[in-house]
Amino acid sequence: MVLAKKKKKFFDVEIPIVNKTTQLQAYELKELEGKLITYDLTRILRGKSMLMQLKVKTTEEKTTSIPRQIKLLPYFLKRMMRKGTNYVEDSFSAKCKNTELKIKPFLITRRKVSRAVRKALREKAREEIIEYIKNKNSEDIFQEILKNQLQKSLSIKLKKIYPLSLCEIRILKVIDKKE
Repeated sequence: MVLAKKKKKFFDVEIPIVNKTTQLQAYELKELEGKLITYDLTRILRGKSMLMQLKVKTTEEKTTSIPRQIKLLPYFLKRMMRKGTNYVEDSFSAKCKNTELKIKPFLITRRKVSRAVRKALREKAREEIIEYIKNKNSEDIFQEILKNQLQKSLSIKLKKIYPLSLCEIRILKVIDKKE
């Protein structure tokens, strides 16, 4: 007895955070559940090189995706660095309403600054980000980072310590999902 050969089909997957749809290939719709998609946001963000990783959720009527991670690409950060400047990096975990997030901010000063100023910037950035996200959903936080709202408010608060030429969230990653 010969088994019939299955053929892969394309299924539409909605990406609600950027109001786009994409297509994934699979034999059945059920196979897409839990699959990871990497989506390039460079054109949407007008040259700010960013990748978004999404996890696919399927229901009977439609297939959507939930953001798991956004990441600025290293060549974008190298392009923003200039001679005679310093950069400040940090990495920490913070809890929001429904998940725990790993956050890595990246700050570039306008001129060379002392270690004490860099430390003050790092600590103030950490404190402000933790305060900002503790009462928000992870989807809202991803949305605000894509719209540059979090970075703008953070830059204004850090300007009191030292003015920055760049204030970005280099990596935002969902560590633990509490559903």
